[in-house]
Amino acid sequence: MEIGIVGLGRMGANMARRLARAGVRVVGFDRDSARREALRDEGIVAAAESIPMLAGALTAPRVVWLMVPAGSPTELAIEDAWPELARGDLIVDGGNAHYKDSQRRAAALLAAGIHFIDCGVSGGVFGLANGYTLMYGADSTAAHAILPYLRILAPAPDRGYLHCGPPGAGHFVKMIHNGIEYGMMQAYAEGFALLKNKQGFDLDVAAIAETWRHGSVVRSWLLDLIADFLRGDPDLSNVAAVVADSGEGRWTVQEAVEQGVPAPVLSLALMARFASQGRDDYAGKLLAMMRQGFGGHGVQKLGGGAE
Repeated sequence: MEIGIVGLGRMGANMARRLARAGVRVVGFDRDSARREALRDEGIVAAAESIPMLAGALTAPRVVWLMVPAGSPTELAIEDAWPELARGDLIVDGGNAHYKDSQRRAAALLAAGIHFIDCGVSGGVFGLANGYTLMYGADSTAAHAILPYLRILAPAPDRGYLHCGPPGAGHFVKMIHNGIEYGMMQAYAEGFALLKNKQGFDLDVAAIAETWRHGSVVRSWLLDLIADFLRGDPDLSNVAAVVADSGEGRWTVQEAVEQGVPAPVLSLALMARFASQGRDDYAGKLLAMMRQGFGGHGVQKLGGGAE
């Protein structure tokens, strides 16, 4: 077995390691030469200096797996790989592309006889040791061809991966997965904020998190992570309250609007991230000035003063 992996960041590099440790020959490319050379020196990949060279180092039918950011990087990687591939070859997009883009790419590649698989990958930095959850969309031929690789990447050969449907279905399912993730994370954050700010009980949030891990209805991997970092710093004293948002959260909310399906929790979780990024600062200033205007209420000035 052999595979080409384009994109050797945290996820791509660890997926390459997991495959190589199972005996798969991995040809790897990353625009950052230091990344590909580091994995080459580990004995994990045969490093290629370009995507065309990566494709040329594989034997047909070739499998080229992309682990690059959604949007232009994915588009450019496919454009580089496409001319080097032949009928029956496979391109797997393991990034977080919008499912409609995946449907479009699959149709275009199919016209050239190249199979396209959109594969949502979840597992983060722990995937190397624990395996990845893989949700993929593909035609039946491609779905069968990719199975040997999925059985290695997944937590076990018989579980943790699902052929969700035709091209686009895998990235759609991953999009909703990440939207749910937003909601779960926000619920934990709000709950622990209430615990931390309660006066009079002197609550130990780290101990509470640890206790909830054992038998509680709210136990989860996210809670495991919370317990771990609160154990080290329950005040999170060196952490700025700024939370980035990725495309999947926005796309999930847009999908809810398009379908007319209520998704208030997922929507508000996304709005909370916007607020953490300072995107509600101007609105807050307007609110303060309106209160002053109609009721004579004080307005806190930057630097802590008030008027």
